[in-house]
Amino acid sequence: MPPFPSGEISLAPCARCAPTRCPTADEAMANAAAATDITRHFIRAKRPCADGYRWYLRRQEGASNYQALLDDLVREGRLEDACWMLDQFGPTNDVLEVDHLEADALVFAGSVHCRGSADVNGVLRTGRSLHVQGGLRVGGALRVGEDLRVAGAVRCNGSARIHGDARVGWSLAVAQRLQCTGSLRVGGELEGGASVQIGGHCRVAQDLRVVGDLGCEGGIKLGGHLHAGAAVQAARGVWVMGGVDCKGHLQVGWGVRAGGHIHAGGAIRAGESLWAGETIAAGEAYGVYAGLVVPLPDWPTSARVCAMERPARLLSGCWIDSRGDAP
Repeated sequence: MPPFPSGEISLAPCARCAPTRCPTADEAMANAAAATDITRHFIRAKRPCADGYRWYLRRQEGASNYQALLDDLVREGRLEDACWMLDQFGPTNDVLEVDHLEADALVFAGSVHCRGSADVNGVLRTGRSLHVQGGLRVGGALRVGEDLRVAGAVRCNGSARIHGDARVGWSLAVAQRLQCTGSLRVGGELEGGASVQIGGHCRVAQDLRVVGDLGCEGGIKLGGHLHAGAAVQAARGVWVMGGVDCKGHLQVGWGVRAGGHIHAGGAIRAGESLWAGETIAAGEAYGVYAGLVVPLPDWPTSARVCAMERPARLLSGCWIDSRGDAP
């Protein structure tokens, strides 16, 4: 069975120059045939595994279209070989447009645009962007070469890696590791089964829960609570409407503001101020540090520590006995 439904495919040279009329399946196949051909010498130069190269020699004669090779590999269950080929030869500017996407697996070298919902039982990988106007469910690993845009909810039962920005209209749940090299925006809850690593800013409208570490190279802003089963690290600030529960160290380059409590199993380190609507507490035998990047004369304004009560083992920062004022 083909990795995507026939009759709903539209391939164009690039997204900007795609024709307004969606081509038929026969026209799509003709467009695909005009794409780059790959010869056996080209494949051998990439040093494939012996089994994969034997499969290629058995299945292909002479030159073969790049995407057709990927489709054949997926069709025969050779997903690792298909992903290896995409790693070696890189993305294309082809665009796959479908009304709905239901497949066992899909490895597409270009961009995928789905006007409805997408449901893939196994691996879903694109060389460039993935846009879904409905919801997205992936039973295996999700790999997106550029930006991810999903209007509905996303559920991935494997790991997810997005090499760009990610925008999810509803909730985002990833059973294993989530890695986004750009910024991440989620309209509902975010659940990470292992670690969550974000290269830009993180914006979540509701709760963020992660079993392992949470790392963010930008700032974190949540409309709910933050629950992390290990350490939390943010290069900039953390703004949480609810509480912060961190089983490991909490380390923030700028300041932390929480409407509820700020509790960590390890040390709490903030480059600037700490403010909590309730209590601030580090782990047993660990300290609370604020103003780590602020000069001592500026502590009263830029390294303030505010909470319902003075934190135990406050080792750095300026305690302000003002429960209602944010720094």
